[in-house]
Amino acid sequence: MHSLPYDAKNFDDLDTGELSEISTLTEEEERALSKKVAADILAGFDKHYRLFRYCAQQAKKLFEEGDWHLIQRLARDRIDFYDERVKEAVDLLRRNYGPLLQSESIWEKIKTRYVTYLVDHKQPELAETFFNSAVTKILHRDYFHNRFLFVRPAVSTEYVESDPPSYRSYYPTNPLYGGLRKSLRQLIADFELNAQFVDLERDLRYVVHAARQVLPRPIKVDPDMQIQVLSSLFFRNKGAYIIGKFINGNMPQPFAIPILRDSSGRLYIDTVLFNVQQIATLFSFTRAYFLVDMETPGAYVQFLRSLLPNKPKAEMYTMLGLQKQGKTLFYRDFLHHLKHSHDEFIVAPGIKGLVMAVFTLPSYPYVFKLIKDKIAPSKEIDRAGVMHKYQLVKWHDRVGRMADTWEYSHVGLPLERFSQELLDHLKDTCESSLTFEEDTVVIKHLYIERRMTPLNLYLQHGTDAEVEHGITEYGNAIKQLAAANIFPGDMLFKNFGVTRLGRVVFYDYDEIEYMNDCNFRRIPEAPNPEAEMSLEPWYSVGPKDVFPEEFGQFLLGDRRVRKAFLSRHADLLTYEFWQNRKERIAEGHIEDIFPYSEAVRFTNRFRKTLRDQ
Repeated sequence: MHSLPYDAKNFDDLDTGELSEISTLTEEEERALSKKVAADILAGFDKHYRLFRYCAQQAKKLFEEGDWHLIQRLARDRIDFYDERVKEAVDLLRRNYGPLLQSESIWEKIKTRYVTYLVDHKQPELAETFFNSAVTKILHRDYFHNRFLFVRPAVSTEYVESDPPSYRSYYPTNPLYGGLRKSLRQLIADFELNAQFVDLERDLRYVVHAARQVLPRPIKVDPDMQIQVLSSLFFRNKGAYIIGKFINGNMPQPFAIPILRDSSGRLYIDTVLFNVQQIATLFSFTRAYFLVDMETPGAYVQFLRSLLPNKPKAEMYTMLGLQKQGKTLFYRDFLHHLKHSHDEFIVAPGIKGLVMAVFTLPSYPYVFKLIKDKIAPSKEIDRAGVMHKYQLVKWHDRVGRMADTWEYSHVGLPLERFSQELLDHLKDTCESSLTFEEDTVVIKHLYIERRMTPLNLYLQHGTDAEVEHGITEYGNAIKQLAAANIFPGDMLFKNFGVTRLGRVVFYDYDEIEYMNDCNFRRIPEAPNPEAEMSLEPWYSVGPKDVFPEEFGQFLLGDRRVRKAFLSRHADLLTYEFWQNRKERIAEGHIEDIFPYSEAVRFTNRFRKTLRDQ
């Protein structure tokens, strides 16, 4: 066996350029090398997480200054940080250790050493995922198994806590706090926002008044009644959110308090959300990720799960901006579900798309999407273009109207679970993305997103009231996307879905464009009757031209749909609506799109009531 030209005990002093010609190591040398490689991978993760926290710390400053454009840019740039740090770590390992990293025995030792470094780590679960990301870039898929990867977590996060703690507690019945309103005042002060409130005392009256409407009567206050709030604010777009819960005996009451900034730079509490469903909507898969400064994300997720126990941990991590951890947890849950279910993957219900092949597992609430090998000629886009559109959606503010996706590579699924119809469909449309390995189908590239009822099916089979609701929601979705600088492109109902809460969400992205890249036009008057009757347009049409007057031709064929649409959203058929939105975007306006109903805002709930008291 070839021995390295250095003392293994002094591995850190080695000129790693000497390793390029070496392929085998002694046992002692492997131990020394594993220590160094494990330390390098963890250093790469630690750098990533420092930058991640820095973004959240900057978000607080930008919120105080009202710099909404920079907050959006910060949230977008942060999404790419993880992949950039993984690439840096992998490049370092390849450069320094080269062929030595192809040894199976060395990776077992590296993983074992890595676990020892995570014993007192504050983000062990994230560091494990980072390790997996680096290893899968280096090793062939054949080695993606338990010995080399963290298929299951090796370090528990249940009792990992930060210093100071991840949440703060306030005791309104304690004389030191002096009652509920004083406790709330101190709670707000402890976030140390560097801006004045318009009228904090007024806002606190609203919060107390709202709490009295929600808490069960008669209110019996226990001596240990407390308010717990997560120690960092949750920033997204133009809002900062306090997330916490009242605890009175065995009656925990979750709440969320949005803080906004007016045009003069002063702060105000916009509302308080007590309804669990309202709070869950803040963490919806259709919204942009929060910016939160967390030393121990596991503790934050544990706290949030106490508020929203039905929300999967995968979605919680994702909404905190830790989408890679979300992917890891989702895939673990998915594999667990496969072991405990027996149904087959099938072609997803609905009209087959021209760009994506879509399948689902009926017992699991998600769909799986592959880019087709041959995209229909009517779609002027290729595979790279489709991937770019999906990345655009991940970068962009989804305003509650675009579904987030988890993107995976080289996914192995059991062949026996595929229906024959689905296998035939995938072989016919996506053959280049499939590899068959014994009893496994390996999919080269895959998008996974929440399953929804296609809007066209919802409208087709719905009652008159459901059609009215679906079309109202559809129009609202279009308008909110437009306000966020997104033009859907293909506005057919089949490209939208209805969530279990009845919210309409867009999920087909191959034709989306930024509003400011579109050229909205009126249809010019026909020069003569013959031109007007012709199948061909009598006017030129550029690649980015959009004619809103044409939307009705392919949207409003059904009588019930037409009636509902014209009564609620006839303005979507006008040039003026679209051009006005485009001009506001060009002027730099970022519209207020609240992740809760206008009806619950204090402006609409209490001001007249309290003024009249």
